[in-house]
Amino acid sequence: MHGYLALEDGRIYPGVAFGHEGVRDGEIVFNTSMTGYQEILTDPSYAGQIVTMTCPLIGNTGINPEDVESMTPHVRGFIVREFCGTPSNWRATGSLDEFLKRHEIVGLGEVDTRAVTRHIREQGAMKAVLAAGDWDTRELVRRAQDSPGLVGVDLVRTVSCKSPYRWAEPCPWLPESKPEQRPKVVAWDFGLKLNIARCLVSHGFDVTVVPAQTTADDVLALRPDGVFLSNGPGDPAAVGYAIAEIRKLIGRIPVFGICLGHQLLALACGGTTRKLKFGHRGANQPVKHLTTGRVEITSQNHGFCVNDDSLPDELEVTHVNLNDRTVEGMRHRKHPVFSVQYHPESSAGPHDSDYLFTQFREMMG
Repeated sequence: MHGYLALEDGRIYPGVAFGHEGVRDGEIVFNTSMTGYQEILTDPSYAGQIVTMTCPLIGNTGINPEDVESMTPHVRGFIVREFCGTPSNWRATGSLDEFLKRHEIVGLGEVDTRAVTRHIREQGAMKAVLAAGDWDTRELVRRAQDSPGLVGVDLVRTVSCKSPYRWAEPCPWLPESKPEQRPKVVAWDFGLKLNIARCLVSHGFDVTVVPAQTTADDVLALRPDGVFLSNGPGDPAAVGYAIAEIRKLIGRIPVFGICLGHQLLALACGGTTRKLKFGHRGANQPVKHLTTGRVEITSQNHGFCVNDDSLPDELEVTHVNLNDRTVEGMRHRKHPVFSVQYHPESSAGPHDSDYLFTQFREMMG
């Protein structure tokens, strides 16, 4: 079946459709990871986005239940150069095509993904439409132009859990810490990846996950030893209800934020954020730890960042991205509060930053 990627600037990329037969709009982005397409598809941070993979062959390892990052994927569409419909990995329980059909995600193969990626890098991430079947491409461009985009849109409401729950499953590839008493952590779910919850358990925490719209008073009523602010999708400035509640916790309890949680923490402390031209998405982003001078290779997925010149004096920048010098980490000078823009749970990706979970536990001590 024919298919098309249509961009709001009028560009059209034809291909061969797979997955769900339909039309989906979203922001077009690219990911440079060589592995981990299943984790990318199921990462709630990709809500509202159409993902282009720069790795040329996708689908060869199939789909398995162990590597999902959420119960339901939220990516709007998936674009690849060469689609493999016959997986050969021993862990596979199904194919990529079956997975996309089951979750009504449109896929497009035989696309010049290098050309798409170069265009996004030059012109920036933009609104797009992905369609399977025979369509008037001018109509698809109009649909892309009329789609809402991500700026000012609260996507957290669409991906957060609806009620609190306990999480006890550890990360299968980390040695599990089993202390006599586990520090209690409340994980605020703005689009929580499951492997973050697994890593918290493996590092010895007792984890309770709560919805994004939980109040600070309700969080403290659970009597936690620390609060974790999760990753999530979209524009952090649109999640005003969470920013206001996070602000109430500063100085009262240890706080650790990742990705969107990092951005929300900066906003809660008086900083500002901005949309990046094309974002950071991949498992090979170099980040420098300014205190130690060490360089970490990190997994990242974000389209917004914290403005370093907006941070108040009480916040100190601790990590920077070596590609564009954007803020990748910060800490509070007075209170046990810190955050990073990247993903130390490393699913999929390198494990250079696993020490941050240990740092969070030591902070509680």
